[in-house]
Amino acid sequence: MDNRDAADAFLSSRRAEITPEQAGLQHCSRNRRVPVLRRNEVADLAGISVEYYAQLERGNLNGVSDSVLGALARALQLAEAERAHLTDLAPRGRSRTPYPSQAPPPGRSGPAWRASLS
Repeated sequence: MDNRDAADAFLSSRRAEITPEQAGLQHCSRNRRVPVLRRNEVADLAGISVEYYAQLERGNLNGVSDSVLGALARALQLAEAERAHLTDLAPRGRSRTPYPSQAPPPGRSGPAWRASLS
């Protein structure tokens, strides 16, 4: 099942519900064209790139990690039910961490290193 439209609508609507002041952004000018958070502001609050957030807001949640979903939930000030809905919109099988619980040694990564852990 493709959730792109639902993810797009959900993230856009949540962003439209928050003003910069509610998000703790005090440096915003009074001459804003939009009274709500901009994409770049959500990205900054979540600690991700604007391009990546735009991709997520367009509904592409493939491969998004739990940590990014959590950062988005905090940035958009989602309630617990909204957090659960965001997680449900992400396709199953998404990566929880880029590597197993151990970090790769310097200069080593990829499938061969991960296979050596088994």
